[in-house]
Amino acid sequence: MTAEEKDAILHGEEGLRVERVRSSSAFEGRLLRLFCDEVALPNGDRAVWEVVRHRGAVCVVPVTENGDVLLVRQFRYPIGKVLLEIPAGKLEAGETDRAAAARRELREETGVSAASLVSLGDFYGAPAYSDERLTLYLATGLTEGEQKLDRDEFLRVVRIPLAEAVRLALDGEIEDMKTQAGLLRAYLTLNQNHSL
Repeated sequence: MTAEEKDAILHGEEGLRVERVRSSSAFEGRLLRLFCDEVALPNGDRAVWEVVRHRGAVCVVPVTENGDVLLVRQFRYPIGKVLLEIPAGKLEAGETDRAAAARRELREETGVSAASLVSLGDFYGAPAYSDERLTLYLATGLTEGEQKLDRDEFLRVVRIPLAEAVRLALDGEIEDMKTQAGLLRAYLTLNQNHSL
């Protein structure tokens, strides 16, 4: 694939861009804000789209010296299930340093501090209706400490081999999207002798 072909595939917008005409707030909560936006479509028609605005979040794949990954089990009320996930959390009001937020979330949820934190990139979890951007990190050089959970946060830390966690993700037994993406990116980063 040429550089021009790659650029067209990744960045081509011709006939696709939608423009906001007006926006009205429908709900403002502690975690998110919901807006009803009137938009102009590429064909000239108008539509109303519901958009969730979110300040953003970070997620961390903490890998121990012996190749285990620390995951958290927690109940997710909207789906009524306990999920196995990588540590993650929203940015606090006014927080702009995503790496610092990742270190904070890792410490709060697992009690672990990391000597090394490497960005594995950004992604959008639900771009059809939300602008939430998540930044993913790989944490190594871990030092154990004490959890500092929020008063409404209940979770259990589990430790399993990273390769086994990747298998669980590929088999669909780990259902959380950020965890699937994080485990795969971390595994490929740590095992760089892969070829695509």
